[in-house]
Amino acid sequence: MDIISIWQNIILAVIGFAGGIAVAGGTFALITILGIVPRLIGKTGLACDVYKMETAIALGGTVGSLISVYHFKVHIGIVGMVIAAIFAGIFVGALSMSLAESLKVVPVLFQRLKMQMGLPIIVVMLAIGKALGTFYQLFICGGS
Repeated sequence: MDIISIWQNIILAVIGFAGGIAVAGGTFALITILGIVPRLIGKTGLACDVYKMETAIALGGTVGSLISVYHFKVHIGIVGMVIAAIFAGIFVGALSMSLAESLKVVPVLFQRLKMQMGLPIIVVMLAIGKALGTFYQLFICGGS
């Protein structure tokens, strides 16, 4: 390798690292603004474990980023894939429901449809639909 290609690789690494930090910062800012972690902590009653939950979220984001960038082969089997899909579904569900709650989508929708009952059933059906879609993508489509 000559000196120019070494410098090009160093510059590309710095730019990629800076871009990754910017995207991660934006993602965690969105999670913070939507208040996902405080809502989950409040609903589960785990206020004494706030730091553990925040650490788990940061480590999960870091490990997920490393796996998606470097394409590590992780041999977890079907059971591990199901567990990972459940956790991914919980995260995406919590994120989407927090966003919908922040924008007041669900209450406005139910008010417009003049629905008085059935909110828990519809929320469960949304969660089941998301889970089935995730399983379809992972098992039928091959995760692509």
